[in-house]
Amino acid sequence: MFQDRRLYLIYAIILLDVIVGSAVGPIMPEFVRGLPQPQVWLSVGTALFLGVQLFSAPLLGRLSDGYGRRPILIISAVGTLAANCLLLPVRAGYYLTNRLSDGLTNGMYATVRSAITDISPKERLFQNLGIEGAIVSLGFVLGPMAAGLVLTLFAVPLPEQAHAVASLAVGLSGLNVLLSLGFSETQLQRSAVRGAELWTEVGRATNVLTLWARLRAHDLAAPGLRRVVLTQVALTLSTGYYFYFVAYASLGELQLTARGLSYYFIFFGGLSIVINYLFYTYLAGRLPPRRTIFWLALLGAPTLAGYGLVGHSITALTILTIVDCLTLSLIQGLLEGLLAQRTTAANRGEIFGLNQAMQGLASIATTLVFGALSLVDLRLPFAWFALCLGGVVWLTRPTRHP
Repeated sequence: MFQDRRLYLIYAIILLDVIVGSAVGPIMPEFVRGLPQPQVWLSVGTALFLGVQLFSAPLLGRLSDGYGRRPILIISAVGTLAANCLLLPVRAGYYLTNRLSDGLTNGMYATVRSAITDISPKERLFQNLGIEGAIVSLGFVLGPMAAGLVLTLFAVPLPEQAHAVASLAVGLSGLNVLLSLGFSETQLQRSAVRGAELWTEVGRATNVLTLWARLRAHDLAAPGLRRVVLTQVALTLSTGYYFYFVAYASLGELQLTARGLSYYFIFFGGLSIVINYLFYTYLAGRLPPRRTIFWLALLGAPTLAGYGLVGHSITALTILTIVDCLTLSLIQGLLEGLLAQRTTAANRGEIFGLNQAMQGLASIATTLVFGALSLVDLRLPFAWFALCLGGVVWLTRPTRHP
């Protein structure tokens, strides 16, 4: 299917990483359940995980341009393994430490998207990046499925379920380290960053105020890049519901258990993988990306608002999830394709890293907002998410001069 067989290994690494992340997602409320306002502590953990990427993602992206994709993938895989080991004691302090340490090495997605772009022919770029999105969706299926199978087959008692799933995550993270060691380099135009230059890169990465200025410099060579990143920011603000949904569904009117959440994510992920695969294999290359994003976001905004109105109804939740998979869940791959078109072999790691950092900044902002709104009413954050997706509609609206 793929001309370059390295894509299979890249997709396998992504798949395992997402499986690990989605498997532990349903158990996260267990780490903070005894604390006052547990939804706030879940939000704090999310903010730590995403916030630290403000400097780690651009730095790791730049280093992948200089030293290659392979060493960064290995560092990220080892970092994920170490972070998941911290989840074995089911304690709030270890949960927060896990979020911080995992975020430090979570530059993997900027790196793998750069690697996919390195080896993708122009005519296959949107398809290959779209398949990456479908692989992520598959991981969201297999992660909860794996967790559910472990809990069911071994009849794990309720007090021990979080520890059992964390142990599964540690084992799978170790396997991903082995896969990363077998990865062959895709970045052939390297210029290593050494000595004082390395410390300069660290300084630039930790100064988040320069992110937009650095993007502006790249925009001069590739007009439209900043607008794509800004659209990505608006999408990230809206997809904060991915992180909020566990707290909403477990603590709100739906009252889903860890097992119920696992089954829901199996349904959501399974449907998403089928729709993403069909869309990016047969349609994405034939549709105008910007106009397609506009219509998908326009149809997706009411869906996000609807999540806050489902009450106890699993039927309403199911219908909205189907519409979600057919609309806003397809946008990410199109934006990644537009961004990849505006990179070169020498700078794509840095650009993807800067984009991930901007997404991290947006994630912090949306986490603070939905955390504050959830204190007023658990349903209220979905109005915010819908409003932010409206920003994607506005940024991609048809104009006379696109």
